[in-house]
Amino acid sequence: MEYNRAQEILASPKEFEVSYNGVSIWIDQLHDDGKTATVHLRNAHEERSEVAISELKEEYLVQ
Repeated sequence: MEYNRAQEILASPKEFEVSYNGVSIWIDQLHDDGKTATVHLRNAHEERSEVAISELKEEYLVQ
């Protein structure tokens, strides 16, 4: 994922499906370096990790 798209997702009131290593996550914060973000698993709010934004993937649901 690119930094600008991550910013759009974080600022949006809508929910987006984002994954990291195939696991569904929430983006908590984008870091000033423009390369990393703090995320957490959708079901585990207390466990946060710093990951590369380039490793995040937006999942598109097929209807």
